[in-house]
Amino acid sequence: MPDERRGLLYGVAAYAMWGLFPLYWPLLEPAGPVEILAHRMVWSLVAVLGILAVRRHWSWFAPLVRQPKKVALLALAALIISVNWGVYIYAVNTGHVVESALGYFISPLVSVLFGVVLLRERLRRTQWVAVGLGTIAMVVLAVDYGRPPWIALVLAASFGTYGLIKKIANVGAAESLTVETLAFLVPALAYLFVLQGSGQGTFGGHGVGHAALLALSGVITAVPLLFFTAAAIRVPLTVIGLLQYIAPVLQFLVGVLIIRETMPPSRWAGFAIVWIALAIFTWDSLRNARATRRSPVPPVRQPERATT
Repeated sequence: MPDERRGLLYGVAAYAMWGLFPLYWPLLEPAGPVEILAHRMVWSLVAVLGILAVRRHWSWFAPLVRQPKKVALLALAALIISVNWGVYIYAVNTGHVVESALGYFISPLVSVLFGVVLLRERLRRTQWVAVGLGTIAMVVLAVDYGRPPWIALVLAASFGTYGLIKKIANVGAAESLTVETLAFLVPALAYLFVLQGSGQGTFGGHGVGHAALLALSGVITAVPLLFFTAAAIRVPLTVIGLLQYIAPVLQFLVGVLIIRETMPPSRWAGFAIVWIALAIFTWDSLRNARATRRSPVPPVRQPERATT
């Protein structure tokens, strides 16, 4: 199989797994969102250490520890992604799957705004149109919900911030996940021990199946991330940009078709505006990428030979 096609399959697998997460988290009840989050942190570390052991890939650890700036960035990334995970688990287990899907739909637009505000990037006219439509959609959905869609906004903002920090840190997927889970290992374990000691923990008290599902949360966190990394190094970024919509589409379909969340006409209208904004944004990105590929590369001037 050609390398690019294999990368495409890795990408589809990663985003499909992320998109089907809403079917998994309810299986962990009666565990609450915070307990699930703590187990996810602990078991993610176990899973990624197992993967590193199989690969015998430990040489990165000592050089990274000697770079306190990168370690601090990854600790901050761990805090941000913990907020993202916690809100997402809460959303799914309280019947807000559609709103969580909205958060990941608007995440590319939030990343664009971060580029403008933080990195001083300039947007093209069509990108401003997409951002403007996204803002209108948020107003429409706020009127529909009777409140700002805070779950979607927190998910989009936290995921966009996480991506920005990871880009600055520039550390591999397995390596960064190891450091991120290590950063919150002690608080997560302390919380679980206190919960179990008070008799409120669910691990071990609801059968082997429930305990196994909690432990499996680490595997389903690590595997799609590694698939995504494998895809990112094999396919163009424009393809990754298109693949990223698989996850929120699947989340939306799960919320509407399986969980049967209410979708009044005003909510459909808000989502329709978001989808139009994303269509414009994607079209502009593809057009710009195509124009960049077709632009002639200026010839490299050869250095002049010195005369004697």
